[in-house]
Amino acid sequence: MAGVSAASAAGKIGSFLSKRPYAPPSWASHLSPAPSQTFSLGHFPTPIHKWNLPNLPNGTEVWIKRDDISGMQLSGNKVRKLEFLMADAVAQGADCVITVGGIQSNHCRATAVAAKYLNLDCYLILRTSKLLVDKDPGLVGNLLVERLVGAHIDLVSKEEYGKIGSVALADLLKKKLLEEGRKPYVIPVGGSNSLGTWGYIEAIREIEHQIQISGDVQFDDIVHAFSVCDDPGYFHSYVQDLIDGLHSDLRSHDLVNIENAKGLGYAMNTAEELKFVKDIATATGIVLDPVYSGKAAYGMLKDMGANPTKWKGRKILFVHTGGLLGLYDKVDELSSLSGSWRRMDLEESVPRKDGTDRESTLLQTNCACQL
Repeated sequence: MAGVSAASAAGKIGSFLSKRPYAPPSWASHLSPAPSQTFSLGHFPTPIHKWNLPNLPNGTEVWIKRDDISGMQLSGNKVRKLEFLMADAVAQGADCVITVGGIQSNHCRATAVAAKYLNLDCYLILRTSKLLVDKDPGLVGNLLVERLVGAHIDLVSKEEYGKIGSVALADLLKKKLLEEGRKPYVIPVGGSNSLGTWGYIEAIREIEHQIQISGDVQFDDIVHAFSVCDDPGYFHSYVQDLIDGLHSDLRSHDLVNIENAKGLGYAMNTAEELKFVKDIATATGIVLDPVYSGKAAYGMLKDMGANPTKWKGRKILFVHTGGLLGLYDKVDELSSLSGSWRRMDLEESVPRKDGTDRESTLLQTNCACQL
């Protein structure tokens, strides 16, 4: 089913969580292997609207693609890949899935939810600090959702992860589950393999269709490729591996310009970066996550300020990839930046308005009924 017709059928009762046949867009029909089916796990198309950011270069417009509201418990862009990966898992007869990520991994949380939607068990290998690897990981942010939906969590230290690697860790758990008679399906870190790539091939078809039906908006640049761990060279190589896996002769350097926005490191933030997230939320109502979109938007606006002529007069589409729950892991750092509060000042002489006594009686009655 083509992306456009799939989008138009999204409102049909029973279409959500359904499996459907898949046909690539014409411009991607030469890529292989191409998936034959997909699950409907997200709410697509996600909207595009103008983002009224402050202090933009002259004539620059920024629009935002809201993959942060793709559904599935705030799973952001991760659900796009999972629509294809979970379809493959079910087709292969899996009864559980395994994946790997950081302790606040958006992908792991999305996988846990998707698995339960499809009646599969989920096993998560989560990377944490050496000081916390033997302790209960708690219920903060993504961990709360993962544990609520019953995901099985195995913790490893960052040192163990670096020494063994994600592939070997997943294979070790897969071997144990096979010995127990289970049928596990391994999803790589971030769902990032050639099959998962079809999720964003579909996203481009979706954007194309949104531009076509709008008629009066054309974009010069799509902004999303800021590296928040490792470095641009690593990610160019990673992207090239994904391209090669689809048997394409394209080169990653011809497709995307990757900028460094790692800062202090993966999932680590400076006070300035967190203040930026808060200021953007206050100014525009858009809440960015601290790990991905927050750093990407910070890097984009910083470059606009340093090189305004580079951006002058351009129409930019910024892809908000989600990750809101990651902010809950930054509560202590954000507390000094958050909005103020106060107790309402009520003068004793303030007269009661009509209906106040009735409202008080109803409140007391409701409280009594709940006892």
